[in-house]
Amino acid sequence: MSFFKKSPWLLHYDASSCNGCDIEVLACLTPVYDVERFGIVNTGNPKHADILVITGSVNEPTREVILNLYNQMPHPKVVVAVGVCAATGGIFRDTYNVLGGVDTVLPVDVYVPGCAARPEAIIDGVVKALGILETKAAALKAGAAEPAAVEGSK
Repeated sequence: MSFFKKSPWLLHYDASSCNGCDIEVLACLTPVYDVERFGIVNTGNPKHADILVITGSVNEPTREVILNLYNQMPHPKVVVAVGVCAATGGIFRDTYNVLGGVDTVLPVDVYVPGCAARPEAIIDGVVKALGILETKAAALKAGAAEPAAVEGSK
């Protein structure tokens, strides 16, 4: 087991949502659900993060922020889209300012369903992301080239 599974750092960003999923992400950090029992630490610095957790649909202003956060994270990294808005744009997808889900901007590794996503589902998604992170770390160690930065495109 590598250090990623022992102590992954998580960065949470609310793209533009109703905040239902954000409340559930925060619930994961409370003693009731205790995501820290997996060694997961919530950080505010993308340069320290291994997992990017995004809630809400993507619009033009948040698109740039998401790209900046993602490109500042070191390799390997994984992206977890929490909730139906992050997956597809949700109930807001047909509005004038919503571009869609997170996958319109970044490669998403894990989708967590729900509106709002349950804390148990979020924790399950993050634990699945740990497995993907391990696979990416092994590939980098074996000599695979680091992926290039993601460019913003419409």
